[in-house]
Amino acid sequence: MARILIVDDSPSQLMGIRRIVEKLGHEALTAEDGAAGVEMARRDLPDLILMDVVMPNLNGFQATRSITRDPATKHIPVILVTTKDQDTDRVWGMRQGAKAYITKPFSEAELATLIVQHLGGAPA
Repeated sequence: MARILIVDDSPSQLMGIRRIVEKLGHEALTAEDGAAGVEMARRDLPDLILMDVVMPNLNGFQATRSITRDPATKHIPVILVTTKDQDTDRVWGMRQGAKAYITKPFSEAELATLIVQHLGGAPA
């Protein structure tokens, strides 16, 4: 069982993504903005982070950059999960250190596949 940090300011998105994570048999941690996500990543050292982009305080691009450039957290894969669907957004997200990028709305299977790939396990 992995510990997966979900960072999203939408309660309904948090609940939906948490359901997928728990259905895969993993523990879900949640944060409601980028600043809280960075703090939790440093404190809890999750195995994977699912990061929204459009959030108050610290957006997902900024939070991802902070996590992937910090020696204590740079080993944690970050998957950006966002409504921002432009090619430039995807390129920018990957330049901030994200390992993958998925746009909302997504299917449960799409997100589950990415989670499994980035945890290094076989599909459930």
